[in-house]
Amino acid sequence: MGSYSVCICFKRKFRLTEAEPPTDVKEAFRRYTEGGTHMTAEQLLRFLVEGQNDVAATISDAERILELVLHRRHHVTKFARTTLTLDDFHHFLFSTDLNGPIGSQVHQDMSAPLSHYFIYTGHNSYLTGNQLNSNCSDVPIVKALKRGVRMVELDLWPGSTKENVHVLHGRTLTTPVELIKCLKSIKEHAFSASPYPVIITLEDHLTPDLQAKAAQMISQTFGDMLFYPKSESLPEFPSPEELKYRVIISTKPPKEYLEAKSSEDKVNNSQKGKDSDEDVSVKVPPDVTVDHESNDKSDSGRSEGSSENDESNDECDRPLEAPAYKHLIAIHAAKPSGGLKASLKVEPNKVSRLSLNEQAFGKAIAYHRRDVVRFTQKNLLRVYPKATRFNSSNYKPLIGWMHGVQLLAFNMQGHGRSLWLMHGMFRANGGCGYVKKPDFLLNVSPHNQVFDPKAKLPVKKTLKVRVYLGDGWHFDFKKTHFDFYSPPDFYTRVGIAGAAADKTMKETKKKQNNWKPVWNEEFTFPLTVPELALLRIEVYEYNMPEKDMFAGQTCLPVWELRQGIRAVPLFNRKGEIYSSVRLLMSFQFV
Repeated sequence: MGSYSVCICFKRKFRLTEAEPPTDVKEAFRRYTEGGTHMTAEQLLRFLVEGQNDVAATISDAERILELVLHRRHHVTKFARTTLTLDDFHHFLFSTDLNGPIGSQVHQDMSAPLSHYFIYTGHNSYLTGNQLNSNCSDVPIVKALKRGVRMVELDLWPGSTKENVHVLHGRTLTTPVELIKCLKSIKEHAFSASPYPVIITLEDHLTPDLQAKAAQMISQTFGDMLFYPKSESLPEFPSPEELKYRVIISTKPPKEYLEAKSSEDKVNNSQKGKDSDEDVSVKVPPDVTVDHESNDKSDSGRSEGSSENDESNDECDRPLEAPAYKHLIAIHAAKPSGGLKASLKVEPNKVSRLSLNEQAFGKAIAYHRRDVVRFTQKNLLRVYPKATRFNSSNYKPLIGWMHGVQLLAFNMQGHGRSLWLMHGMFRANGGCGYVKKPDFLLNVSPHNQVFDPKAKLPVKKTLKVRVYLGDGWHFDFKKTHFDFYSPPDFYTRVGIAGAAADKTMKETKKKQNNWKPVWNEEFTFPLTVPELALLRIEVYEYNMPEKDMFAGQTCLPVWELRQGIRAVPLFNRKGEIYSSVRLLMSFQFV
């Protein structure tokens, strides 16, 4: 492990010792080898099926694992040796690519309407940093698509000469990027992580001539990839399966901008001083305002009554409609009118997308929570960050998912616990960007009642989590990254993000002066809504009296966890996976 300086004249030496296999690993090896010293492929298969609950595993899977482990550890061919020792077996269990915590394949039914899925959604997808003066680029769009994001947002503005179309965050100091560059990058990378449809939501500030120009760019870039609905109003959204490898445009039809502007002027003239339904500065009951990151800082300057994504105000400035442009729009964005309750009305033969900022959404769920659930059974609801999140922070997403909201628009270029939760949710279903909603959010009772997100529910399932040990930090960090004078003192925090009754965080003891800490501690989590629970895992280095140092995190969908002993890879603050850092854990449902 090396030497650490103490004062000037002295050095402390520490030895890097390998942690031996945990007792549970030794016991599993002894049981399935029947007390032997080597494990055959047949015995490994029994362990996979019985011990790990991998009921679909085959002898071919066991032979492949055995061959890979032997090649990695001993560089032997499959003809030299065909059994695993205890250390080989431990190596297999601690390999994230061979024994990860969740599956990597799409396994959910993808033939339901789009409204039946949570969809990985970006906000101001072209920004490289903050909302005020960062650069606009196609790079963050490409990064988001490669991560599996399925909805990207582009804000369209006239260029300085009024002859071309730029993408930028309007009325700020952000530098523009050309629309055509963004479109070409989307086309190139749209399906690099998932075959399921990419939705481009447009915030349009263009003149009719530039709308026609934008329509031509979109049509020529995507060609047959574009999805055109058979009629202007869809009675039901198509399914992700039907829309594989298709690109979908979503915005407000130009004619509706003029109508919305006229309607808004009338309302403003007759109801001056009253809060509008889109006004994000509404007062929200205390139990709703917890839906914000505790460490977010709000700057003063721009009014909260406006939004960086202001579909409620900015998009109304359209004098005429461009027919070609309107023809491209497959998912129509509706303008909230007549109050929140009226906006959440379900039309019998028409579906649409409604957008609310996070504070308007807070008002909606405070007073109309069941209407929100009912609306999202058929229609799409998009929630985007409030205007004062200049630092590109995000709100907490769980309250949106508990109400069935499909499109929780996030600033993907930032970082923080809310974004970690978003990453965790969309690791589900093979990371394809579409996660099927739980049945309880889609069901309607014989008495026409829908799920009540505030209802008190009984414990449905209990999750037991054991944290055995960790490794890999000495490869991914410098020797003195955590402490100049000694090896790090790691501890792990484990908890649940989900329904209010399920939220909790627990932590292991601190292991001093060890790059390869062994905890071997178990935690129990009773869950009332396991279908939406996310397992939070964070590792820190104890750094008294200063703030503890971050050492890795991940977030995993509970309903996707593979039972048994698993290797859990950790990620940095930005959600990028470490090369070597991982934990050995076990998961069991009671």
